[in-house]
Amino acid sequence: MAIWNPQPAGLQEILQTIRDSTDTQNKVQRAITHKLNSFTRVPDYIAYLAYILAALPQEEDQIRTIAGYLLKNNAHLILKASPEVAEYTKSAVLSAFNDSSALIRTAAGQDIVAFLGVLEPRNWPDCLEQLVTMLDDPNRQEAAFSVFEKACEDFPRKLDIEINGTRPLDFMIPKFLMLSEHPSPKMRSHAVACLSYFVPITSQSLFAHIDTFIACLFKRASDEDASVRRHVCQALVLLLAARPEKLMPEMTNVAEYMLYSTKDKNESVALEACEFWLTFAEDPDLAPYLHPLLGRVAPVLLDCMIYGEDDLLWLEGDTEDTNVPDKETDIKPRHYGAKSHGLEREANDNSEDVTKRGVYGQETIDDDEDDYDLDDEDFADEMSTEWNLRKCAAAALDVLAVRFGADLMNVLLAPLKDKLWSAEWLDRESAILALGAMAEGCIDSIEEHLKILIPYLINTLNDPKPLVRSITCWTLGRYASWCTQPISEEHKTQYFIPTMEGLLRMVLDDNKRVQEADAGVELAPYLEPVLRNLVFAFDKYQHKNMLILYDAVGTLADAVGRALSLMPPLTARWNKLQDDEDDLIPLLECLASVTIAMGPGFVPYAPLVFQRSYQQNPDLDEPDKSFLVVSLDLLSGLAQGMGSTLDPLISQTQPNLLSLLTVCLKHPQASVRQSAYALVGDLAMGCFSLLRPHLAAIMAELILQLDPEPKVEFISACNNAAWSVGEVALRYGRDDPEFQQWVNPLIARLIPILLHPKAPRSLHENAAVSIGRIGLMHPALVAPHLPEFAQAWCQALYEIRDNEEKDSAFRGLCTLVQTNPAGIAKSLLWFCNAIELNAMFQQLLTGFRNHDVAGWQAQVAIFPPAIQERLAVRYGV
Repeated sequence: MAIWNPQPAGLQEILQTIRDSTDTQNKVQRAITHKLNSFTRVPDYIAYLAYILAALPQEEDQIRTIAGYLLKNNAHLILKASPEVAEYTKSAVLSAFNDSSALIRTAAGQDIVAFLGVLEPRNWPDCLEQLVTMLDDPNRQEAAFSVFEKACEDFPRKLDIEINGTRPLDFMIPKFLMLSEHPSPKMRSHAVACLSYFVPITSQSLFAHIDTFIACLFKRASDEDASVRRHVCQALVLLLAARPEKLMPEMTNVAEYMLYSTKDKNESVALEACEFWLTFAEDPDLAPYLHPLLGRVAPVLLDCMIYGEDDLLWLEGDTEDTNVPDKETDIKPRHYGAKSHGLEREANDNSEDVTKRGVYGQETIDDDEDDYDLDDEDFADEMSTEWNLRKCAAAALDVLAVRFGADLMNVLLAPLKDKLWSAEWLDRESAILALGAMAEGCIDSIEEHLKILIPYLINTLNDPKPLVRSITCWTLGRYASWCTQPISEEHKTQYFIPTMEGLLRMVLDDNKRVQEADAGVELAPYLEPVLRNLVFAFDKYQHKNMLILYDAVGTLADAVGRALSLMPPLTARWNKLQDDEDDLIPLLECLASVTIAMGPGFVPYAPLVFQRSYQQNPDLDEPDKSFLVVSLDLLSGLAQGMGSTLDPLISQTQPNLLSLLTVCLKHPQASVRQSAYALVGDLAMGCFSLLRPHLAAIMAELILQLDPEPKVEFISACNNAAWSVGEVALRYGRDDPEFQQWVNPLIARLIPILLHPKAPRSLHENAAVSIGRIGLMHPALVAPHLPEFAQAWCQALYEIRDNEEKDSAFRGLCTLVQTNPAGIAKSLLWFCNAIELNAMFQQLLTGFRNHDVAGWQAQVAIFPPAIQERLAVRYGV
């Protein structure tokens, strides 16, 4: 094999660019970013970066480290590199991992993790072997373990494999267990952490030593090092979720330990312990074990919701600051492009699958990563977007409320009263937060107290502490449905109107945090004064809360549709901003919602808005990622709101918009791909005739994006890809020969996603819908796979609310059942639990019964009573 060597001119150009990147001027930074992005087109770019990292000791460590971080960010390029470039890069990174400089070793360690993730350990076994060997070297074992911990966290399944007849984990797990006794706390911490990451994937290599592992956790539970205790708590949480039966015999001791740890002075330990109660509450099968602990757990969670001293130092929200211009450091980084397609579920207080509420800002695999995007109602701990103890306790209380309702209310009634009427404002604030958290689950128990609580909350909007006013806005929003009930004129006068007036007053509050909390409250029923106050707010708000105001307008547009009439102030802002101003980004995002809401009413504004959003494309001048994302989202909004009336604007684009869309589908940034996949689906619905000629290239990219185990940052992109293929399938029509070429590759990707136990719920749902839609159009090709996915399909969609997507998906399933009746036999219970389309299902179920009356009766006899009743009443079987 040829040996790679750098070209001196190319090396100097890249080196100089990296040196220039240390300049802090914004204009220089933008130029450097543009140039670095252009280097990614050089076939051996990663080899140059590896060379700078490993082979230029005369360069400053800072320059070499930057090269290492650039290499990590471009690790995916190794998949397209020539063999000599790939081999040199891997060899150089391993060499740099032994460098005398700690900075270089750290950067090289991150590169190793990135390349292992991209290549997968099975394709780089010598790296894995070298890392395992280093665990026995006292001088290098900590660095090796740091790499292992990150790799085990990021891609445990890729490590749980066989290489040349040997399973590396069969050797690594016992080694980790042994190192959990190491005298160094860092080594003990790494060991417990690495072991814990294999719990969710139910690795057989770990579960072969499960009793030893649990004994290890109990031994390390009292470790003097907080990091070790944190990982012990994390491991117990993961075990509770994956193998609760292993903890049940010791649950009394485990619960005592977790209650003690939830009050740990180290917040990272307390947070992991608090996660235990959230996980405990979310599993309906564990409710009988949790219920006896309610009286002790709930008050501890309530105490965890009080702001700490460090929180208050960060928040600095105690002054009337509406006229103070925002500092750039006040404005949190905003991550645009969270346009992710999800399905609404049926509300059910007794649901057996309670989701973590996005209202607390948590990021969880079960959440709609949507998953990984903070909800507009993310209110707690505004100092950052990070998941923390206060948020976790509030989320746990929310789920406990849904699970136990009145029983939780009985436990907390006395402490809540004490805190609500406490002289300490921090106690009052935490109690108001708790009231909001309990609103959904405890509404029946709280309702009798609302005639006192709502006036109390309205009065609290006048509290001198802005943080109290802020959380009160949110909690009032949680009880808005009760306030707006048309019970009587007296109810309207006493509760509804004062609540609306109070919240409208808070829109114009003199504290920015209160403005921010209030701007997210849905005020659609009181639209006229709401719009009037929002217009005033456009003149009053400073930079940061102007961004919040855009969010509020977007939310209001989603809620009230064509009744929205805020285009004049939006147009004024639009005309005021230049194309290169950062504030144009949130305005474009806001308009994406407005275009959908106004529909055909947006036609007069469409040409100008379309042209401005189209200007941000990836081919002309490599735009900022955020500009590109919101432009794609705005084009999606135009497609949804205007449908085929957008065709003339798209047809006139030069270069062609759909050709540029294909480029976006390959963009290295996941958020750009995410919005591009959403645009594909929206164009399929509204402008299919224009999209169709480009679908050969588009479908190839969509299929590649469908990954049963996507990295966290790729989940939403995968979600949108899964949704859009279903939309495309529908528009092609029944048995279309052009689409047939993609059916088997799509099904081969979608079924593993649907069957993957740890895939996010939203990904399960979108995969199921697209399988149903593809099955509706191509039943002969999909029906043979029915036994493989029928049960998981029904489980994924049985709680989804009725809509056009659910309708077409279920009609697809029925068509598959008609084509392959035997395919549903083992999943009949799940099928009957999920069915909703009366006429079609009645025909199917009657056919099943008549085919084998005795067998039907035997199966139905073991169904839950509720399903038996539904079959008899609704379908006559």
